[in-house]
Amino acid sequence: MRRVYLDNAATTPLDERVFQAMLPYFKERFGNPASLHSWGEEAKNAIETARTEVANLIGSKAEEIIFTSSGSEANNLAIKGLVAPRLKKGNQVIISQIEHFSVLHAVKNLEKAGVIEAVYLPVDKYGLVDPEQLKKAITPRTILISIMHANGEVGTIEPISDLAKIARERQITFHTDAVASAGAVEIDVNQLGVDALSLAGSQFYGPKGSAALYVRKGVRLKPQIDGGIQENGRRAGTENVPAIVGLGKAAQLAKLEMQSRSNYLIPLRDKLIKELADAIDHLNLNGHPSRRLPGNVHVRIEYIEGESMLIFLNMQGIAAASGSACTSKALKASHVLTAMGVPHEKVHGSLLFSLGKENTLEDIEYVVKVLPPIVERLRQMSPMTPKEYKTGAK
Repeated sequence: MRRVYLDNAATTPLDERVFQAMLPYFKERFGNPASLHSWGEEAKNAIETARTEVANLIGSKAEEIIFTSSGSEANNLAIKGLVAPRLKKGNQVIISQIEHFSVLHAVKNLEKAGVIEAVYLPVDKYGLVDPEQLKKAITPRTILISIMHANGEVGTIEPISDLAKIARERQITFHTDAVASAGAVEIDVNQLGVDALSLAGSQFYGPKGSAALYVRKGVRLKPQIDGGIQENGRRAGTENVPAIVGLGKAAQLAKLEMQSRSNYLIPLRDKLIKELADAIDHLNLNGHPSRRLPGNVHVRIEYIEGESMLIFLNMQGIAAASGSACTSKALKASHVLTAMGVPHEKVHGSLLFSLGKENTLEDIEYVVKVLPPIVERLRQMSPMTPKEYKTGAK
């Protein structure tokens, strides 16, 4: 049976070149970077090389990069670490309704504890935040704004430079969660005008458990882990050297190959969108039609549930998703689609195919061949399907 992996938004496969770069640091070069001998120095130098490579990917300075264990940790460090030093100025935090749960839950927990007051900005039918809505939400008490660079579920890329400019003009700290986009699309923190940015290596062919937070020089950040002085005192704990080396190598490759990867993926993405729409009636694209991630195909199919489609696709060797990997087992309505105004009864019929550099035209053709019969079979079984549809009057 053919096997097709189309769940790259959950994690990308590890690039062989990244794997080879990591290998020596599991065994031969095992030193602790904090140790004052040659073993430690070897590990420390590898970390600093990786720091430079990650900085080059997003146009920052190396000293502005803090390594973390995941995108979720980077987001938590950003939200909690940026709020704490600013509470004397105010207590309002603004985020969008479609943020990743590592941002949403961090903000909601601070709100429940009485530390902050939160404002959740709405989005339009494409998942875009309106800069005018942000302007209206800002008050003299606003201390932090966090809007994601791109939504990993529906693929929409936000107008971050416009949003960050509004914050900058009012001297408000601005963070963006770029986990879904860093390494996939061009990012320059100076052009975006952000003060902090989160990214994760597992989204661009690096190892899981490798991530980073960029914090602009001079921006105050309170550490969230007590302990040693690693990461210039901003994130305690002995560094995961192999993962950091892998993140650096993946960042280097992404910088070199980003344009060619994008040029390869976009035609495959667009072909899958068009051919699925042609083959399956009552199918709609979620997210913005053009301002979207190169490999993102997020569709909703009426009268059936995404979970059922995933099971049947998996039986045919196809890996896909129904939403964020962090919530895929929760069986709850997508907060992203709900915020975009998708009716509740249609939210559950969504599928996410996230393409990667290893996918081929044959993969796309296989999905287009396999999915329509699955949809038809499930519609005939579903109580949600109108009777006239089942009798052939489509």
